[in-house]
Amino acid sequence: MFIVLEGAEGSGKSTQLRLLGEWLTRAGIAHVLTREPGGTTVGEQIRAILLHGADLPAAAELLLMNAARAVFVDEVVKPALAAGKVVIADRFSLSSLAYQGYGRGLPLDEVRRICALAAQGVEPDLTVVLDVPAAESAARRAGRGADRIERAGTEFHQRVAGAYRLLPDSETNVALLSGVGDPAEVHQRIVGLLRSRFAETFGKIAG
Repeated sequence: MFIVLEGAEGSGKSTQLRLLGEWLTRAGIAHVLTREPGGTTVGEQIRAILLHGADLPAAAELLLMNAARAVFVDEVVKPALAAGKVVIADRFSLSSLAYQGYGRGLPLDEVRRICALAAQGVEPDLTVVLDVPAAESAARRAGRGADRIERAGTEFHQRVAGAYRLLPDSETNVALLSGVGDPAEVHQRIVGLLRSRFAETFGKIAG
């Protein structure tokens, strides 16, 4: 099973990834926690360019992201799924639609085609979009160093956040969930969603 956490900057994805990992560990369910871009040697090198390198044209950003994604699918996602593990990723193809499509203004059909090539037929069983108000997102980001994408400006991040609220209506297996509240509270919302969607896998897990 392939589960993806998505959302704008400061939505709490990384924290929720960790909490889901702890939950699955307690339940004895074999799983892999990973992130995009990254998760592989090549992916982490591309991540450094995307987040900490010089400014890039939007098309180059999209292509680099999907180069990392192609390796990620090949080296991490496919082998883990073949081994019967639950894969939980911080970001996948929906990020490209939100950031490079809506955020950077690239044609959505082109973004979808490139993402599909990189994904090699792999699709998440569920993508959970964590939604937080702009003020809360900004407050969460305030205490950490800003990377290249986080420095893209208020209007860019407003477009991205708006995209994440629209995409669940147009994309398959995408659910919008409130990311407001303390991490434990948000975790329980995610767990409740997983139990309702995948009762056979998660329905009997305590906690």
